[in-house]
Amino acid sequence: MPRPTRWIAGGYAAVLLYGGGVHVAQLLMGGRDPYPWAPGWLAAYFVSLTVLDPLAAALLLGRRRLGADLACLVLVTDAAANGWATYGLGGGGTAARVGQAVVTALALGALAARRALAPYLLPPGRIRQDGPGPAV
Repeated sequence: MPRPTRWIAGGYAAVLLYGGGVHVAQLLMGGRDPYPWAPGWLAAYFVSLTVLDPLAAALLLGRRRLGADLACLVLVTDAAANGWATYGLGGGGTAARVGQAVVTALALGALAARRALAPYLLPPGRIRQDGPGPAV
C-alpha cells in the first residue's frame, strides 16, 4: 500500500477510535442513561458506536474492504444522527452545530477515501499474501 494511502487509512482509523472513545466517555459519565435528551432509538445508536467505531478502525487497519465500508456507514449515519439531534430536536448551540459540520465533512471525506483505498483493501474471504507485519 503506498504511503499516502496508508496515511489516509491511518487518519480515518484515528478518527474512528477518537469517536469511539468519545462515546465510551459519554457512556461512562452518563451512567445508565447517557443521552437523556434523545429518543430511545437515537440513544441506542450513539451507544452502538462504542463498538462500531473501533470495529471499523480495526478492519480498516487490517486492510479489509469491510473496514472502509463500515467507516463510511458509521460516519454518514453519525452525521445524520447528529444533524437530527442538533436541528431536528433543537438541541445544542454553536458547539453542536460545529461538531455536526465536522462529522459531515469527515463522512464526505470517508466516501472519497473509500474510492482511493479500494484497490489496496481485501474483499471478504481473502487473506493477505504479503506476510505478517503491520497492515498499514
